[in-house]
Amino acid sequence: MSAQYYGARSENGDRIDDPSEDALFMMISDLNNSDNTFVVVQPDEDDPVWFTSVAVLDDEDAYEIVRRDTTCNEHGITMATSVNDIARDLTIWMAARDSRR
Repeated sequence: MSAQYYGARSENGDRIDDPSEDALFMMISDLNNSDNTFVVVQPDEDDPVWFTSVAVLDDEDAYEIVRRDTTCNEHGITMATSVNDIARDLTIWMAARDSRR
């Protein structure tokens, strides 16, 4: 069964359909520099119009967050250190994408 809204996939192959804020927190917390460096979240569609990704940076205490939405020409790259803040902010950002459907 596919996700109703979007799916999160990590480099090591983990996938969660319609992840909650807590699920995103866990996936981001599991990132490391050896074999699981990023998580991508996007709609479960053939040609998604938006995506967001979180990648662990070299020092493993900071993350790069990319948000891209082609429907409103949005493309942003930020850095953060708090996994809790990242998961919360992404949950809010993704909810705004779904509310436009």
